[in-house]
Amino acid sequence: MNPLYISNSVLKAALENIYIKWNQPYYIHPDPLEFVHRYSHPLDQEIVGLLASSLAYGRVQQILKSLETLFDRLGPPAETVLGSPDVDLELRLSDFKHRFTTGSQITRLLGRVREAVERFGSLGNFFLSFYDPSEENLIPALSKFVQALTEGNDDLKFLIPNPRRGSACKRLFLFLRWMVRKDEVDLGIWPGVDKSKLIIPLDTHMLRIGKEFGWVGNKQGNLNAAIKITLGFKSIAPDDPVKYDFALTRWGIRDDTSTTLAQFLGVDDL
Repeated sequence: MNPLYISNSVLKAALENIYIKWNQPYYIHPDPLEFVHRYSHPLDQEIVGLLASSLAYGRVQQILKSLETLFDRLGPPAETVLGSPDVDLELRLSDFKHRFTTGSQITRLLGRVREAVERFGSLGNFFLSFYDPSEENLIPALSKFVQALTEGNDDLKFLIPNPRRGSACKRLFLFLRWMVRKDEVDLGIWPGVDKSKLIIPLDTHMLRIGKEFGWVGNKQGNLNAAIKITLGFKSIAPDDPVKYDFALTRWGIRDDTSTTLAQFLGVDDL
């Protein structure tokens, strides 16, 4: 794949144009984020966001179907999680399954979520207890956050993987984007976390974009590649490197974006 040779000034203008066009609630479907937007209370949004992002693997239609089933079973998320013992959650989710993830695993994760919220008041405050503003990015804080939620439950490590193992952790960085950034799409309910320290949620679409921009070579989609692509975006938007993530990933996700990346960006005639 030959990279696009575009100056940062031209690329920034192109990215701003697609941000204005595509970073709109209308284009959220089909995206697990649509489930988070169904709720108005921050505690509900945090819990739904963690679950929706964690189950965002596999075919998109199956993801949406599984999430519809899960949240129908849970009812009011924060009320159910905080007010129900594990045995009740286990009954609600007894036959739930999304590919490799079972209702029992979701129950144990929600038990840890309950403990965190009871102790800190919210998942945001829980994350902040691990957050060090002097760190270059959110990887150290996310590692501790995940460790606390999975300790003693090794089978949760696929559902919420720890970045210290080298995984791109796309789903968790997606969750952080939803919680930390605030615009028409992202909710921004964790204002205490600096959005400049976010890492790009790296999936196959974003890896291809990173290659076309010349920020990574023929690399696997691991954490190192996610960091390099984030640094590429930082050269354009240092205070908000994941700003263009949602808009860019509409290319190749929605049925009406069957164009090349250069055409999508409006730079194909350069």
